[in-house]
Amino acid sequence: MAFNWQTFRTRALSSVVFVAVMAAGLLWNEWSFLLLFSAVHFGCWWEYYRLVKHMHQREDDGAKSLMFCFALLGWGLMLIFTQMQLPALLYPLPEIGLGMVMAALAAALAMLVSRKNKYGKMVPAFFAGLLYISLSLALLMGLRTRQDYPQAAYALIIPLLVIVTNWINDTMAYIVGSLIGKTPFSPISPKKTWEGTIGGAVLAVLTISLVAYFSGLLPVGHAAALAALGAISGTYGDLFESKLKRMAGVKDSGTMMPGHGGFLDRFDSLLLSATVCAVYVGVVM
Repeated sequence: MAFNWQTFRTRALSSVVFVAVMAAGLLWNEWSFLLLFSAVHFGCWWEYYRLVKHMHQREDDGAKSLMFCFALLGWGLMLIFTQMQLPALLYPLPEIGLGMVMAALAAALAMLVSRKNKYGKMVPAFFAGLLYISLSLALLMGLRTRQDYPQAAYALIIPLLVIVTNWINDTMAYIVGSLIGKTPFSPISPKKTWEGTIGGAVLAVLTISLVAYFSGLLPVGHAAALAALGAISGTYGDLFESKLKRMAGVKDSGTMMPGHGGFLDRFDSLLLSATVCAVYVGVVM
């Protein structure tokens, strides 16, 4: 296949923009972090709705409105997991989030009752979306805003570790798999190999552990454990999204990044690894 410079330029430019936006959102402060992952949350929900729509072969304004209610409910859940308050607001974000959850749930129930359960088959998928998308990002937000870490810097370091682990694991798994991969990992994603999967996880754990050791930002044991959990669960998060796309009969979840796919394509690994790592932090740290 001939090298396509136009495709390369498009992918490179979108990657640069993506990295710049992610860096600003992750590193500026808690509010930029919330703004970034609020955008990710609604982007993932829209693409998830499109996948569900393809699975059930239906679309109308009612189903879209019901999805929006669940997305708002999920965003309220994200706000509940923060420990933030904007001076201009009368109430802290967790209280605002709780009110949003109650209002969105009431609206969704009213819609279902008025439509005589017309969207019954889609409701389980939307509730699953709350676990798959909203709870995952809410727990990630909780990691970023938690106040009782042994050191205050952990509030930034740990979420960054979880996110960067996924990037390293994905990149290294692709490189190792391309070089020596021979044994298929799963029929859901034929391009994944056991060699690439193991190599990506090992190199991710090694890289994160070395950074922790030489920087002293986090105990090496915790860093290695979080990296291992993040790499393994992230791999299965990627497989889960691949399964959803296969069930929906689509190649990419969306077109958020030209040449790279959509929000779910970019954050599928994080959606599972954030949950697993948050449990580790809550129980062990």
